[in-house]
Amino acid sequence: MSNDPSMDNDRRKWLIATSAVGGVGAAAAIYPFVASFEPSERAKAAGAAVEIDISGMKPDEMRMVEWRGKPVWVVRRTPEQVAELSKIDSELADPDSLRNQAELTPSYAQNQWRSINPEYLVVVGICTHLGCSPSAKFEAGAQPSLPNTWPGGFLCPCHGSTFDLAGRVFKNKPAPDNMEVPPHMYLSDTKIVIGDDKKA
Repeated sequence: MSNDPSMDNDRRKWLIATSAVGGVGAAAAIYPFVASFEPSERAKAAGAAVEIDISGMKPDEMRMVEWRGKPVWVVRRTPEQVAELSKIDSELADPDSLRNQAELTPSYAQNQWRSINPEYLVVVGICTHLGCSPSAKFEAGAQPSLPNTWPGGFLCPCHGSTFDLAGRVFKNKPAPDNMEVPPHMYLSDTKIVIGDDKKA
């Protein structure tokens, strides 16, 4: 057995170097396993439920959250806007949301407000014509591209489709259907979950 101290130093250096390389290799090998616990991008896109806080929302205010890559709008309607919804049925293409009912309007939103709580509208902010995003036009009355009797709602600037403040499409417009009401539920008076309506 050699007593040469330089030999021990060499062995020590090799031992440290090979241990370091082995540690890096082990970390690289285990990373995919650990990463597999994270939801995939596909799973995220598939649409995990999201929460939106509506505390402090003022009447006539709109907030937005993204769900399944789509904008979901929550609108707090004024009492006057809620009352107006029952007066314009004759101007709407599908006032009772009967077309594509199962796809576009959950059973708890099959009413004139298209919502659980008449004060709050929860709707996917996409026009049912070609997928454009309408603009909020909440102020009633005559405005550019809108009739003099405009009750307030949404205007799709691409092809002129108009929707009321329940997301119902007006007659003789390119959009064939009312805007989609996503599955949702209230966790409390101030929190809504978008993408899940199955209460535990």
